[in-house]
Amino acid sequence: MKILGIESSCDETGIAIYDTQKGLIADQLYSQIELHAQYGGVVPELASRDHVRKIVPLIRQTCEEADLQLSDLDGIAYTAGPGLVGALLVGACVGRSLAWALGIPSVEVHHMEGHLLVPLMEEERPEFPFLSLLVSGGHTMLVDVQGLGQYKILGESLDDAAGEAFDKTAKMLGLPYPGGRYIAELAEQGDPKRFDFPRPMINRPGLDFSFSGLKTHTRVTWEKHRGNNNDQQLKADIAACFQLAVIDTLCRKCVRAIKQTGYRDLVIAGGVSANTLLRQMLAENGQKHGFQSYFPALNLCTDNGAMIAYAGAMRLLKQKDFNHEIHAWPRWNLESLN
Repeated sequence: MKILGIESSCDETGIAIYDTQKGLIADQLYSQIELHAQYGGVVPELASRDHVRKIVPLIRQTCEEADLQLSDLDGIAYTAGPGLVGALLVGACVGRSLAWALGIPSVEVHHMEGHLLVPLMEEERPEFPFLSLLVSGGHTMLVDVQGLGQYKILGESLDDAAGEAFDKTAKMLGLPYPGGRYIAELAEQGDPKRFDFPRPMINRPGLDFSFSGLKTHTRVTWEKHRGNNNDQQLKADIAACFQLAVIDTLCRKCVRAIKQTGYRDLVIAGGVSANTLLRQMLAENGQKHGFQSYFPALNLCTDNGAMIAYAGAMRLLKQKDFNHEIHAWPRWNLESLN
């Protein structure tokens, strides 16, 4: 079964084809980072218009890469939410319309389910059930994954997601957008022990996250010390302290969730899963506490069509009833998939 995946939830247009026999056979991605960088964040209307311009040419390029015709497809999967409603509607309309024209089934995919399942595309992968940390610019949550579509949220961010906190801190320090990568690069030159940054909600029971207060603490530290010495070194030290505080918080909550669930497999997905320090610290914690961490390939950490194609393929193998109604949900609870 060859499934075309369409991802258009925010500022990346991702198209891929997943073959249930051969695996991922084509993957194309167009990023709008340069378009939105001048505004310091994603402008929804501009994002939607750019998806309209790019989506059909990318579908053609993906089919050419796979050496397939549209008529060779067996199904189409598209991101139906959560995300920017205008951007979602572009992918939904194209996906449903193309499936209707070809006479093949189409399926809606939850964006976070796509992230959650993408590490299962790797050769070394966990078996259900397992624990998942979904950490990106829009979401930070710990999920008990019993099986396909069987998800229970154990904890989530009460305010800023981890990736959002990275972006806002980068903007505060005058770094380019999106900020996660630049914070990580600058942190390599800094001293993570220069300042004592808090680990939010670590001393409270439960598995929820909160990064808004940490972001405020970072701003106060920057404003207090800037101009007194080498500001560039100060930036690097603050970036290192901030990054360590976020990653340490994520790791501690993961360990707590592992002990709570009794699982031995942890899947990490989402844009922040590309962070080198997160990968290192979870590997160290895994050795200490007896669990194995699974990460997606670096090119599949951010939004992409491959994760939608794979999740769609898994659903199309089980789903019996199909329709061509066009749906897009800017907010969509992961647990509702049950």
